[in-house]
Amino acid sequence: MNPIVAFKVSYRALRKNKVRSLLTTLGIIIGVAAVITMVAITQGAKKLIEEQLVSLGGNSLIVNPGKRAGSGVTQNSQTRSLTADDGEAIRSLGGVTHVSPILDTTENIIWNNRNWFTAIVGVSPEFTLINDWFPERGNFFTDEEVMGAERVCVLGRTVAFNVFGYQNPIGETVRIANNSFRVIGVMGAIGQTPGGKDQDDIVLVPYTTLQKRIMGVTDVENISVSVRDQKDIPFTAAQITQVLRERHQIRPGMEDDFHIKTQVDIIERIFTISRIMTILLGSIASISLIVGGIGIMNIMLVSVTERIKEIGIRMAVGAREKDILVQFLIEAIVLSLVGGLIGILLGVAATKTASLLTQWPTLVSFGSIILAFSFAALIGIFFGLYPAKKASKLDPIEALRYE
Repeated sequence: MNPIVAFKVSYRALRKNKVRSLLTTLGIIIGVAAVITMVAITQGAKKLIEEQLVSLGGNSLIVNPGKRAGSGVTQNSQTRSLTADDGEAIRSLGGVTHVSPILDTTENIIWNNRNWFTAIVGVSPEFTLINDWFPERGNFFTDEEVMGAERVCVLGRTVAFNVFGYQNPIGETVRIANNSFRVIGVMGAIGQTPGGKDQDDIVLVPYTTLQKRIMGVTDVENISVSVRDQKDIPFTAAQITQVLRERHQIRPGMEDDFHIKTQVDIIERIFTISRIMTILLGSIASISLIVGGIGIMNIMLVSVTERIKEIGIRMAVGAREKDILVQFLIEAIVLSLVGGLIGILLGVAATKTASLLTQWPTLVSFGSIILAFSFAALIGIFFGLYPAKKASKLDPIEALRYE
């Protein structure tokens, strides 16, 4: 039978029972829409997490004092702490782009009759480049102000709002640990960490100022380092280890008095979880497609029973088993494909609606649409094959006698 003729015959058969055909496709519609929506939500979440990790320094690493013991526990080093000179030695390495010594404490920041307890973090100007985080108002302090241990500070958005409200803090003088600091900038909002910590609840000052005027120390708590490319992190970490072992006079066989943390492991772990969630949610949504396929098979079996006499007449006038098989198989596939198309439109609409209502990013990928649509077609073929074979195997004589 000509495929076009077979399609026309199948279309007429489905059109006779419009409501039943529509109800039959509901399982496919819901399944395809659910797959597209679930994948879009998980992909959007993955993209959001990736952006947050990059903002936290996705191509950076942190050098911390102390050796790492079992289960990731850090033991304090009793031999030597990290210093700003260690940071300068690291800066000379080929793959390193930026270096910033870091140390922090907590203090009250006071302005007029207002005060706010927050984290005071000492850094260098390269801290902004490492973390891709810059002032939205005013300026960041310079290398000259770091060298001179100047009393200048840059406020995080949360601190600026809670201390100054809607007033412009640039140029104002605040007190931190009995020292007067001039506010020269306000950082752009960066939001919370995945753990819920407010990253905007912070005051940034030159690390030398924090060392000399507030904490009275000469060492630093860690050294933040950025590299040209994320792929360079393992090699750069090995170079840093070699340089610091030489500087700290650690002999072969002795343990390091420092350890290096990178974002690579965290990123890979989160992406692995994201992939697992995508597969899991997609699999759950695919159950609807299986249910829809069972519905198609059920309706096609009913259709075969209803049209036994028609099948007998067609066989009597020359239709072969193959022709009957193709006709009923096309009917099942058409039901699946129509359901798939409607499901795609519904899934995209549901995704956009969910994104607008929840302000949660979503990402509808062409791959997920093709996957869902292909799966719907396979469902039609798989669950339509048995009814089609049953129809093609009917005895023409018995079919003509059927009432």
